[in-house]
Amino acid sequence: MAENKILTSRRTLIAGSAATGLLAAIPSGAAAQGRLGLSSILGQATDNALDKLAQPGAFYNDEAIRIGLPIVGDLGGRAGGLLGSILGENSTAGVLGGITRSINDAAGVAAGEAKPIFRDAIDDLSFSDAPGIIREDDGGTQYLRQSSNDRLHERLEPLVDSALEELGVYSTFDGLAGQHSFIRDAGLNRQSINRSVTDQGLDGIFAYIGSEERNFRENPLRGLGSLLGN
Repeated sequence: MAENKILTSRRTLIAGSAATGLLAAIPSGAAAQGRLGLSSILGQATDNALDKLAQPGAFYNDEAIRIGLPIVGDLGGRAGGLLGSILGENSTAGVLGGITRSINDAAGVAAGEAKPIFRDAIDDLSFSDAPGIIREDDGGTQYLRQSSNDRLHERLEPLVDSALEELGVYSTFDGLAGQHSFIRDAGLNRQSINRSVTDQGLDGIFAYIGSEERNFRENPLRGLGSLLGN
């Protein structure tokens, strides 16, 4: 009788262990739902952010994300002061202001064309660590940036390049470089301008995506935030 009880206990233990292993191998409904919800929210947050930033003047009018003149090279911050003193001393609407506005407008144009790029990046995310990500109010945004920032930068650069060309930013800098050697010495050329604008533009885009994600989580009626248990 005792042997039967021991055998039964062993069988129960083995069966329980097997069931536990099987459950661990299969994502729970909540976890799978969380991954789906996170992907959906991040997609909607990205679309909303890019729509807002594509509006005329969006980058320039928001001081928190406004893109500044690219300053690189050994002159560092001094180049900004020199450029400002030479170009902007007459009025804030002078050449300096015009260049800054054009640079921000270029970022807005690029943002308006970037939806497919961000959607592709989101679709490629595994969300394997979604249970940890969903605890942060902008966890999806952080994860997207950590996982895809370099690829997004690489794909956004051509859009920024085209916009800078079309809006005359490059030709303006080329003309200024011909007149002022410090601009050339500071390394301000098409490549560095594009890189700087793309870097700053991505900062602004991710700031807006994070804000949109937080809004979705705080107000599930706006989207799929309820899938994350918020």
